[in-house]
Amino acid sequence: MAAACSFRSIVRAPPPPRGLARRSVHCCSAAPGGASTSKLVMEVKERLEREHPGLPTGRSGRDDDEMILWFLKDRKFAVDEAVSKLTKAIKWRQDFHVSELSEESVKGLFQTGKAYVHSSFDIYNRPVLVVVAAKHFPSKQDPVENEKLCAFLVEKALNKLPTGTDNILGIFDLRGFRVENGDLQFLKFLIDVFYYYYPKRLGQVLFVDAPFVFQPMWQLVKPLLKQYASLVRFCDAETVRKEYFTEETVPPDFRC
Repeated sequence: MAAACSFRSIVRAPPPPRGLARRSVHCCSAAPGGASTSKLVMEVKERLEREHPGLPTGRSGRDDDEMILWFLKDRKFAVDEAVSKLTKAIKWRQDFHVSELSEESVKGLFQTGKAYVHSSFDIYNRPVLVVVAAKHFPSKQDPVENEKLCAFLVEKALNKLPTGTDNILGIFDLRGFRVENGDLQFLKFLIDVFYYYYPKRLGQVLFVDAPFVFQPMWQLVKPLLKQYASLVRFCDAETVRKEYFTEETVPPDFRC
C-alpha cells in the first residue's frame, strides 16, 4: 500500500467543477475571426462531400452537423484541420464497422467483466466507463476483439450523455494489476481513440490504487498523452467513493 501511495503522487489532477456545460450546435454563434459557425459547418460539409464522397452520411457521417461542429471546436475552428481529422475519424468508423458493434458481437470479452459502462452517473452527471485491469490478458485475448469491445463501450457511454454534459469519466481499476496485464499496444489504441475519433469526450481518467509495478507502464504512456496527461488522476478507492459518487451510485467494485 505504501508503494501505491507514493506512486499516486506522480500525477494528481483536481476533479472538474460542477455544472459542466454540454457543447451543442448553435448555428447563429460566431467563431473566432467573425465567421458564423453555420457557415464553417457548411464549408466543412461541402469539402467532405467534394473531396471524400465515399464517406458515409447520416449519424456520425460526413453530413452530421453536430459532429462537424464538435470537430471544428476541437480544432479551434480551423477548417483544414477539422476536415482532416473528421476524414480520419469517419473513415475509421467505416472500416471498423462501429455502427454494427453490439453487446452480442463483443459478447466473449464483455462477459469477462474486464470493462463495462456503469449504470449510474458520477456526481458531475457523467457516464462512467470502468476498466478492470486485472482481468485483461493481452497474451490470451485477441487484440482486435479488445479494440472492438473498447469502441462498443465508448459508444455506449457517449449514447448515455445527458443534456448538460459533454464528456465521460474513465476509471482504471488497477488493484491486482500485474506485469502480464500490461498492454502498451492497447493503451496506444486507446489514446488514438480519444484523440482522433472522440476528441474532448474524456473528461477525466482515474487510475485507482496503482501498484508500483504499474510505474514502468505509466512512464511509457505519459509522453504519448502530451497535454492530455493532465486528465489523469492517481487516487485510491476511497477517493472514488467519496469524491465521485454517492453511496447509492458508486460502482459495486468500489463499495465498502
